[in-house]
Amino acid sequence: MPLAQLITPQQLAEQLGSPGLVILDCRFALEDVDYGQRSYAEGHIAGAHFADLERDLSGKVVKGSTGRHPLPEAGRLAERLREWGVDDASQVVLYDDGPGAFAARAWWLLAWLGKRDGVFILDGGLKAWHAAHLPLSLDPAVKRDGNFSGEADAELLIDAEQLAAQLGAPQLTLIDARGLPRFRGEVEPIDPVAGHIPGAQCAAFTDNLGADGRFLPAEQLKQRFAEKLAGRAPEALVAYCGSGVTACHDLFALALAGYPLGRLYAGSWSEWINDPQRGVATGD
Repeated sequence: MPLAQLITPQQLAEQLGSPGLVILDCRFALEDVDYGQRSYAEGHIAGAHFADLERDLSGKVVKGSTGRHPLPEAGRLAERLREWGVDDASQVVLYDDGPGAFAARAWWLLAWLGKRDGVFILDGGLKAWHAAHLPLSLDPAVKRDGNFSGEADAELLIDAEQLAAQLGAPQLTLIDARGLPRFRGEVEPIDPVAGHIPGAQCAAFTDNLGADGRFLPAEQLKQRFAEKLAGRAPEALVAYCGSGVTACHDLFALALAGYPLGRLYAGSWSEWINDPQRGVATGD
């Protein structure tokens, strides 16, 4: 079964209530951290549990050390997944408002813990669900204990020191999922330093999507990342962004295109700039 899979609103609607189906609502807004929980309370896909980016899908921020969304402790995340009813054999569907950035973070975390089949992102998210005229529910999700037994895979990660040691290596493909103005250092609305990691290429996560907000066809994504790889091994690719969230969107798109799962620099730019000795580049 492919590592990255999409599901349409119609397909999900037909499966609601199926045994073994777990739905996670991953809506979040960086500028309004209570937005997701509030939106979930106002209506969600029937049966969905709410997965909060900062409380569930991230760990504790240590100022001056970590990035803005460090990885959660693996054991605690696995426990939370069991609380949501996730079994080793569950079909898990993830959604957010539409672009898929927060859903992709949850997808990557599941892959990190070893759940690499039966995990889907709702293509187009809740925007597509609304466009299909499908209903929302106010009912809380039914609670059941799952048996998920995931363990973290360190091979999917690279830390700042390891990445710094590899900068300039001919085999490294380093992609930055932030938009081009932030990559170039022309604007920086969130972090105290503008720019990008030296040697990186801009691969804005929004360019994985068509005008309708859904993922591009696999062949188009394959061509997009083939240009970034330029003949280098995809296994050596590293993705980062501002805080390790939208980079997961690029990793999902790569997998959707048929490439093997690259590595995530989870601390990303917001961690990188904590050490003034680390290089900073601007422009293209």
